[in-house]
Amino acid sequence: MPPVAAGGPRVLLRRLREIMAEQTSAQTRLDKLVTVIASNMVAEVCSIYLRRAGKVLELFATEGLNPAAVHRTRMKEGEGLVGLVAETGEAVNLSDAPSDPHFSYRPETGEDPYHAFLGVPIVRGGQVFGVLTVQNRAARQYAEEEVEALQTVAMVLAEVVAQGGLFNIAELDEPELSPDRPRKFIGEGLSEGVAVGHLVLHEPRVKVERMIADNPQEELVRLEEAIGSLRDAVDHMLDSSELDLTGESREVIEAYRMFAHDQGWRQRMRDAVRTGLTAEASVERVQDEMRLRVSRFGDAILRERAHDLDDLARRLLRHLSGDGHDTVRDLPSDAILIARAMGPAELLDYGRDRLLAIVLEEGALTSHVAIVARAMGLPLVGSAEGITDASRAGDSIVVDGETGEVHLRPAGEIVAAFEAKRTLRAHRVAQFASIRDLPAVTKDGVHIRLLMNAGLLLDMPHLQESGADGIGLFRTELQFMIGETMPRLADQVAFYKEVLDAAGDKLVVFRTLDLGGDKVLPYARWEREENPALGWRAIRIALDRPALLRYQARALLTAAAGKVLRILLPMVSDVAEFNAARALIDREMERARTLARPQPRQVLVGAMLEVPALAFMLPQIMRSADFVSIGSNDLLSLAFAVDRTNPRVARRYDTLNPAALTLIRQIITSAAEGGGEVSLCGEMAGRPLDAMALIGLGLRTLSMSPGQIGPVKMMIRSLNYGEISVFVEKLCGRTDHSLRTRLAAFAAERGVVLR
Repeated sequence: MPPVAAGGPRVLLRRLREIMAEQTSAQTRLDKLVTVIASNMVAEVCSIYLRRAGKVLELFATEGLNPAAVHRTRMKEGEGLVGLVAETGEAVNLSDAPSDPHFSYRPETGEDPYHAFLGVPIVRGGQVFGVLTVQNRAARQYAEEEVEALQTVAMVLAEVVAQGGLFNIAELDEPELSPDRPRKFIGEGLSEGVAVGHLVLHEPRVKVERMIADNPQEELVRLEEAIGSLRDAVDHMLDSSELDLTGESREVIEAYRMFAHDQGWRQRMRDAVRTGLTAEASVERVQDEMRLRVSRFGDAILRERAHDLDDLARRLLRHLSGDGHDTVRDLPSDAILIARAMGPAELLDYGRDRLLAIVLEEGALTSHVAIVARAMGLPLVGSAEGITDASRAGDSIVVDGETGEVHLRPAGEIVAAFEAKRTLRAHRVAQFASIRDLPAVTKDGVHIRLLMNAGLLLDMPHLQESGADGIGLFRTELQFMIGETMPRLADQVAFYKEVLDAAGDKLVVFRTLDLGGDKVLPYARWEREENPALGWRAIRIALDRPALLRYQARALLTAAAGKVLRILLPMVSDVAEFNAARALIDREMERARTLARPQPRQVLVGAMLEVPALAFMLPQIMRSADFVSIGSNDLLSLAFAVDRTNPRVARRYDTLNPAALTLIRQIITSAAEGGGEVSLCGEMAGRPLDAMALIGLGLRTLSMSPGQIGPVKMMIRSLNYGEISVFVEKLCGRTDHSLRTRLAAFAAERGVVLR
């Protein structure tokens, strides 16, 4: 049996175009489509399933199955072979479908005689709209050419469905009862600031009008010319952008340029043109396949690469349409941009004049667009799932880039509250500025050292602006994660030297690479782990790959010549691990001495206490380490056996639980007995109420995000250390789930400023 009938996919695509252009009902066109596809594919059955609300797939048309089953047969996503295609977004090709464990028998369809089954997803924009299937009586595997042909047909069908060419999308997914109602979204604050404005949908996508090629060779020429034009435009962006691209923001765009020159991406689009699609349709198809593959993996690096390729694909479509200047339409004076995802170059196109904030359904703290947003000083909220579909251009919206809170079409009192919050924030910023240069000293004279967390050169101006005493945690892995290749030794040296020079005489603690878990390098090969948070990460990688730690230590030692160098080793579980890692650093110091290289005036090496086991080894670790830094986020998550990123269990522990405070108190006491220096970095250090409790436990050094330095300093200057230490000591013996209410009452009674 031939894979595809005479004439091949191009004849089929032309016939489909003719059917879509007919002035008949949607159902009539669907019925003709399945008949033509079945004939061309030499299949006895062809069926189209489309998705309705609730992720339910409904049989909309069939050739070969019982016509009475149309609009009667339904199955959920993941149910049956059709549901499996929709759930995975991948083709299912079986020679004997009834014997497959996923097969779901539906007697009303009359599919008993059919064995061979091929199903492909109908995909657009990374979303599955439905499933297209063919079946045959004979038990056989469909050939690769047949799979390719059916995928091409599904792509064309998806575009028509999505653009309303067959029927309104509302016929598939029933509209909400009250589409105009206010909505609240809780995402992740990625760039600080509060904004109140009107919504602009980020819609740079070019509508593809022509799907089927008349002359594939001409389409290949058009594609090549557009790719060349795109590459020239990206090169120009690096030289002429209104943003002063330096440091990380420039590296982001440099990496973006590498994607534009990716030969694999180019070849996949060329292959799609050869199946009979236009250049525009080929760009769409390749990008849809990429989005769908990435969505099936929880890999942050792959998602970031997909965002950049999405951006490039949209730009390439504009070049194909003759509008390759990347101009952005006029914005209202209070524009707040909404998008599923954005590439960094797309954000640069908008500029800073009228844009107040950005809200994304995706995005993370280290994503390329977040790095550029912070460079532009724009509030940004990520992980606001579902906001794009709920939004309409011109809607009022308020955004809090600190808390991650977004209100869509808010009531008047919500707008007023956020306007007041924005005003209060400006007032508080002025207040914090007034005490910026004052010491963080309690009313009874106890000095607390307030440090800030950082990881990018973009963070360094905050050191002066916040009045921090130094940097208690500099996350060195971010430099490794934003590029497409391992930073060269010279680049690392220059980077660390720039950080130290910017800090001046203030201390900087460099944490060595904390990779693994959710932080993987785009250019390294990583094995998937069942529980990556407890797997191969941080110091464990450094000890198994000692060259990586020595390489970084060499760069740090060179950069810190003549200065004090503080190195912090992450995720230390026991003293032996620390000693082994420190020995590698000592080897690099000895190498520098042997080669008569300039060296730091002093090298201090500390251990990050994130694993509870190390808390029982404090006297021993203090004999080896120069200091210990408590990583409260991981320490308490592991101590309570709770994944703080899992919303179902994240609130099952509180940082102000008596057990948490008792554990931290024991660490402080043991460290003091060993004569060592101990600090704490983590989210609780930056919350004034939590910080008050930590100070009561005896901590004298806290490291936090720069925006929290002011509020915590105001709290300290209104606090009496003697009173809080006695109070917290008593609280550690209680059995409450949280001591938060009692601590807040203490602060209110004594006039301690918490906001």
